[in-house]
Amino acid sequence: MSSAVVIDQRARSAEQKALRRHAVLEAAETYFREVGYEAFSMTQLAKKTGVAKGTLYLYFKTREELFLTLYEQSLIRWSNIFIGTLYDSMTSKAYAQSLYNTTKADRAFLPLLIRLEHVIEHNVAVPRLIESKQIFIQQVEIIAKLTSTALRLSTAQAREIVKTMGVLLIGATQTDQSPVLNNEELPADVQNLVASFSSEPLFIKNAVRIIESIRAEATSGF
Repeated sequence: MSSAVVIDQRARSAEQKALRRHAVLEAAETYFREVGYEAFSMTQLAKKTGVAKGTLYLYFKTREELFLTLYEQSLIRWSNIFIGTLYDSMTSKAYAQSLYNTTKADRAFLPLLIRLEHVIEHNVAVPRLIESKQIFIQQVEIIAKLTSTALRLSTAQAREIVKTMGVLLIGATQTDQSPVLNNEELPADVQNLVASFSSEPLFIKNAVRIIESIRAEATSGF
């Protein structure tokens, strides 16, 4: 059982409030990793942090605004890890594999990304949504610049790849939501079918196809 993170409710200065907000976010991410999106409760988060539920809503107007902030943090964290794995003249497969491995390793980023456009962004104020989109644009530009060097493509082509990889990743990982059959005795044909729909081979194979297609378009002049 996880221990509660008690946060000093007497914070008054701007610096103290920023520190308390940061502590709430840390507790929220830990809690999110424990219970997932659907079971996440602001009431339980308030109990875990020792902060009144009403105080949480001073920092985050809705539950989804809290999730949006967690997503932004995880996006930046993942971006830094991923770009640290890039190197000059990578193969398309090595790039795709690194992208897949780093996103799967972050237990908050991918679950939040999957729900971002369909749920989270629909329940936040427009100014907050615009701010989040600007953070996303900044991160795409950072990743695209380094992707351009790694894959020997123009920045525009690299930008297209980065955006497309996100869409592909969301789609491919949806296949992991099916019932877990790892410990079941299955006929060979069913085993092969399940394996073929695993997110990793689906993502890697199609990511390589997309990268190579964009590379071919550059070579052919289209």
